[in-house]
Amino acid sequence: MARRRFGQHFLFDPNILGRIADALDAPAGAKTLEIGPGPGGLTAVLLERGLRLTAVEKDRDLAARLRARWPELALVEGDALELDWPAALGLESGEPWYLIGNIPYNITSPLIDKALAPPRPVRVVYLVQQEVALRLAAAPGSEAYGSLTVGVAAAARVERLFGVPAGAFRPRPQVASAVIRLTPLAEPLVRDAERAAFRRFTTGLFGARRKQLVRALRTVTGLDAEVVRQVCAGVNVDSELRPEAIDPAGLVALFRGVVDAGWPRA
Repeated sequence: MARRRFGQHFLFDPNILGRIADALDAPAGAKTLEIGPGPGGLTAVLLERGLRLTAVEKDRDLAARLRARWPELALVEGDALELDWPAALGLESGEPWYLIGNIPYNITSPLIDKALAPPRPVRVVYLVQQEVALRLAAAPGSEAYGSLTVGVAAAARVERLFGVPAGAFRPRPQVASAVIRLTPLAEPLVRDAERAAFRRFTTGLFGARRKQLVRALRTVTGLDAEVVRQVCAGVNVDSELRPEAIDPAGLVALFRGVVDAGWPRA
């Protein structure tokens, strides 16, 4: 039985499970972490494909059933957010790995953030709420475009692959779902040491998304209007635009510009 406190909705459709595994495109023998295997629908498909699978399950009853079904499965009972993923997989330095999961919708953003911290996987495939998938893949100027879009795009290529209807789950969720694929960039737009400050910067800017850029930047940074205009000119971003119209690369350039102009990141 699914437990509401864990946000559990189990996917059983074999065709959809196969498409999710296809999206990961991991070769046989690849070290792979599955988050939230539940009753093991996706787990079975991944094992059939010869992956070196480690699964992390928080629900102790489900974990017991998984152990009984697959005694050979490397299973960690615990919270995926607290788990040291590379240690659980036994990763060697620089060794490639893959990440997949039908993740709890109430902790989607933290699980995305953790997936994009080093050492990053080759690919991430998550089943998420449709609304989140639309935000992740949103284009500048659209209503869904925001700080989540930009933060993820600064570290990975984002693809919204296909939708999954509520009727494919048991129990049926109240929202539609979608499968996303994240492919970490070889050279992220934002250095790891800058990620927290960049998140604060973009969250602040999109909190003032309807303001013109000079006013929005002043609100976030406290810098003088003339300094802000000089920052915009220096990175070739029109100061009359609104934050919602600026692509991720432009926002990274603005971030670096205001830091150079004296904005304290801490």
